[in-house]
Amino acid sequence: MFRLLLSLAALTAVTACPQHEINQHSNTLNKRAGGTQDWTYEASYNWGMINSNYTLCQTGTNQSPIMLMITQGLSQNHAPSFTTGYSSPASGTFYNWGYGPAFTTNSTAITEAPSMTYDNETLYLKGWHIHSPADHTVQSDRSKAELHLVHADANGVERGVVAIRIDPGHSDSSFSSQFTSSSSSIPGFDSHEGIQMEIDMLQALKEVNMFNEFWTYEGSLTSPPCTEGIRWWVARNVLFVGVEQMQRILGVSTYSARVEQEVWMHGINV
Repeated sequence: MFRLLLSLAALTAVTACPQHEINQHSNTLNKRAGGTQDWTYEASYNWGMINSNYTLCQTGTNQSPIMLMITQGLSQNHAPSFTTGYSSPASGTFYNWGYGPAFTTNSTAITEAPSMTYDNETLYLKGWHIHSPADHTVQSDRSKAELHLVHADANGVERGVVAIRIDPGHSDSSFSSQFTSSSSSIPGFDSHEGIQMEIDMLQALKEVNMFNEFWTYEGSLTSPPCTEGIRWWVARNVLFVGVEQMQRILGVSTYSARVEQEVWMHGINV
């Protein structure tokens, strides 16, 4: 599965979650932990004060992440469909975004990437990355990690994030086995290495019952500049991975969870 090692030594620090630019390995690809950014996850309460470009982090009405509760109910609206658009494995670059494992698709055009549909709208997968610990909590419980599948519209503008919480279980995850097997090498958080590979993203969705139960809300990016207009889908089901798989993920990760935001105009499940 691992075919070709790429050198990404030219990557430098940037100031947001990985942008997953399609077929463009530039300094927007990832952010280095401990790099030159002027903010940290540990002090996310202060983002709106340290840089005028981050004002929305302080004043936004739909900021993410938020606390989710069973008492809020589960959504009957905006149901995502992945069956057709995710039928084939995605080809791309596996790397570390400075805080944990990440993957960006190699599609020449965004519309060639795996796609999902909801409400007669189509969004395309730019890539995925893992936060540790999880951004969202459910019933005040925070999982050890959270997988974010970042989707954009046909113009490449980020519009949706599909979120799956990750915790250790009693058996290995077939999805995680694609990049955590004993023969695999996961780049560390201080590494600039990229690895060309194919990943079956549908497997991750199958392991959370294809999002048959989920919360959805209008939110934002979870790091500066905290751009709003992002629809979130958070699976009720947890993706369970083997103990060693969890250890391998955590071993190349560092703290990347933003403090939860107060619910304001998010329209949960509306």
